Amino acid sequence: MSGDAVASLPEGLLDAGVWFRVEAAPTASAVRRQAERLAIELALPERRIADLSIVAAEAAGNLVKHADQGVLLLRPVRTGGQAGVEIVAVDSGPGMADLAHSSSDGQSTAGTLGIGLGAITRQATWCDIHSVAGRGTVLTAQVWPADPPAPFWAAGLTRPLTGETVSGDAYAVRDADGRRQVMMCDGLGHGGLAAAAAYQAVRAFTDAPAVPPAAVVEILHRKLNHTRGAAVAVAELDPDAGLVRYAGLGNITGTVISAYGPQRGMVSLPGIAGHQRRQIREYDYPIAPDAIVLMHSDGVADRWSPADYPGLMTHSPLVIAATVLRDAGVRRDDAGVLVARLP
Repeated sequence: MSGDAVASLPEGLLDAGVWFRVEAAPTASAVRRQAERLAIELALPERRIADLSIVAAEAAGNLVKHADQGVLLLRPVRTGGQAGVEIVAVDSGPGMADLAHSSSDGQSTAGTLGIGLGAITRQATWCDIHSVAGRGTVLTAQVWPADPPAPFWAAGLTRPLTGETVSGDAYAVRDADGRRQVMMCDGLGHGGLAAAAAYQAVRAFTDAPAVPPAAVVEILHRKLNHTRGAAVAVAELDPDAGLVRYAGLGNITGTVISAYGPQRGMVSLPGIAGHQRRQIREYDYPIAPDAIVLMHSDGVADRWSPADYPGLMTHSPLVIAATVLRDAGVRRDDAGVLVARLP
């Protein structure tokens, strides 16, 4: 996607960001310029714009020098009345067997000074990296105008079908009067009409009252009746009860995954929000403190296992989501992944 391709979208979808395929130095330069432009639009201080420029240049430059099939997402992030810039760099390259060693200044496999990862961790407000030798690396970084917000308990990523400029998949996260809820949706079909349905689902979810997941899905069903419809699912994480409350309509996959126990699939009932439903039911599932909730559209295959990624479950929801999207997302469909954990 190019920056021009998203110029006319509503703000809620603009926040989905812009994906770059980074294979050559000119693209890396374009990433840096786009990051600086976004930071100016978000009114970041000049000092933080300079920091972001370094982070963007190093992240994109690392993809050019070391990566295989490297892509980078650039997008705004918002919380607590402030906005920052987020970078997600993903590749299927050789990976790093010893990440701590590779992050030290002076370590390089490309004949350079080897200061890329060190510069990123120093200049970014927040940074998280996971790498597996032979599988590739996921690097995430945020630059905020001041002190960083509390760590995000949920994060997601979407990617459009190859050849499309917008994705019909979308997600949203909210804390509604103490109810920590997440929503994943897949607008029917592809392109602009699917994206419009997804945007309506995000807006309806954000505006819905603080009610249980089944009631939220019922609201989404009513609000989407003038769109082409969507598959939707809502999960509520309750740390006091140790439960996930889940309601889904259509082909959204939801799973509770523990690093030390079995995976547990969650039930979405047949239907299309906005058009067809027989019933909407809510189910409760136990969740351990170490576990995550993973939700994704049918553009992501069910072939992901945490056992293949040592240490991944200890990383941020964003790094986990990016890893799943890289290795299980399919190019013949829009793809969306959402990961949440108990706060």
